[in-house]
Amino acid sequence: MNYTLHQLKVFSVIAEYQSITKAAEALHLTQPAVSIQLRNFQDQFQIPLTEVVRRQLYITDFGKEIADACTNILNEVDEINGKILSYQGQISGKLKLSVVSTGKYIMPYFLNDFLKLHPGVELQMDVTNKAEVVESLVNNEVDFSLVSVMPDLLQLDSVPLMENKLMLVGSRQNQLKTDKVYRPKILETAELISREKGSGTRQTTEAFLAKEKLQVRRKLELKSNEAVKQAVIAGLGHAIMPLIGIKNELSLGDLDIIPVEKLPIKSMWQLVWVKNKKHGPAAKEFVKHISSHKDQIIQEQFSWYEQYG
Repeated sequence: MNYTLHQLKVFSVIAEYQSITKAAEALHLTQPAVSIQLRNFQDQFQIPLTEVVRRQLYITDFGKEIADACTNILNEVDEINGKILSYQGQISGKLKLSVVSTGKYIMPYFLNDFLKLHPGVELQMDVTNKAEVVESLVNNEVDFSLVSVMPDLLQLDSVPLMENKLMLVGSRQNQLKTDKVYRPKILETAELISREKGSGTRQTTEAFLAKEKLQVRRKLELKSNEAVKQAVIAGLGHAIMPLIGIKNELSLGDLDIIPVEKLPIKSMWQLVWVKNKKHGPAAKEFVKHISSHKDQIIQEQFSWYEQYG
């Protein structure tokens, strides 16, 4: 066998996307170049790594095992390169994060100074809902995840970052007043726009409603906080939303916070990782950076946040 690291990289990306076209785009190579590397890599095995069924590329069971081995080897190479640079006083390597959708409003601020201090670090960050974030942890696809609801049945280490506050909001056209405080029962009559199942915001809200024994009417269900926000601004209903994502809309008067007893619903954004995970130099340094600078970042970037709830 005489395969190269480049071939291992190409095959691992093909296995990830199960597509020559998408792999070529991800690798910034031409499709013929990727096909040639796949063929040269396949020539070194007597068992097929891939198969094509109705023009769709699939990875065989054997190919999946080889893809896992490729990923492990490439990670070890990254770690070796990182160790070399760390001995030279530099931090480099990949930093992989999965972030719940509300976290996109805060995570860049916790990354900014770190990436400026360590330009050799390559960031890969996926923003999605809580269910997929947890899946990325289970599959060991990331170094860290940012969640506001701790996953069940996983042994995790964590660094608490800052509070997540969920508030009832409406538009200028809403019929609920902002100069009085409602009882939680008002949520049963408000037509609510909500996130989809699998969302951390949805899970936190439902836990609160269950605790208060409230039955609500869901007028609309949407798959992103941005979509929920725009629907509320348009006057389609009210929503229990993360405060962190509506700063500009509050300033412009597009949204109003409706005062309700026992709101905001509070949880905590936490940077989490699987216990005993073997982190590379970049990930280890990031934990140190976050732990020592988080209070300063919160004070400098989110002082406005404390005036609400």
